Amino acid sequence: MLKEFQRESSETPVEVRRLEAGDHLDQPEFHRMYAAMPPKFRAELIQGVVIVPSPLLFDHGRHHSLVMGWLLAYDAATPGTLSVDNATILLPPDNEPQPDASLVIEPACGGQSRQEGGYLAAAPELVVEVASSSVSYDLHSKFRLYEQAKVREYVVVVLREKQVRWFALDESSRFVERSADADGIFRSTIFPGLWLDESALLSADAAKLLQTLRTGLASAEHATFVQALQARRDA
Repeated sequence: MLKEFQRESSETPVEVRRLEAGDHLDQPEFHRMYAAMPPKFRAELIQGVVIVPSPLLFDHGRHHSLVMGWLLAYDAATPGTLSVDNATILLPPDNEPQPDASLVIEPACGGQSRQEGGYLAAAPELVVEVASSSVSYDLHSKFRLYEQAKVREYVVVVLREKQVRWFALDESSRFVERSADADGIFRSTIFPGLWLDESALLSADAAKLLQTLRTGLASAEHATFVQALQARRDA
């Protein structure tokens, strides 16, 4: 399918082919074509292959909302961090993912991500994806991409199997899967105080999810982290 769009620098309409699942493109060409698609069209470029997601079910939307509420609450209590919803990440030469959710440390506070032209242009410290099942590309091609890009923690909420998969980058830049602690809580090592109650998230118990996070935010480790972020900003 072809779509006409207007270049800013010319009055001559240019025809651009619609992106389709399975197209093989490099990141600059994908980005140019993606910018010309209708506003509600969504696609990603993963290891040079275009992915066009299926329509999202209620269960995905509900858990996505819970994840964003969890990250936003942490962001609000932790100056120097930013929660991000569905933001495109530019990762040349052949990747342009759009993760469900991310948490970054601001560059001024020592974070590894930055912005270019309004887009994230390096890997966030933490990425969260909501996946329909364990065979989803979130745990395969996207997993390899985020590992190569040096996302420091990668969390996948797997709906069909009802589990949370939490991976942390080790010293050799490989993802190592972590288990929840004995109390069923995942505790981030990159973002102290970011505590995730697995059962609360999977059962969509928003009150319990946020109560567990509040306990993490009240910890001494979180207070120390906030002070460290402020010290980096002031340096």
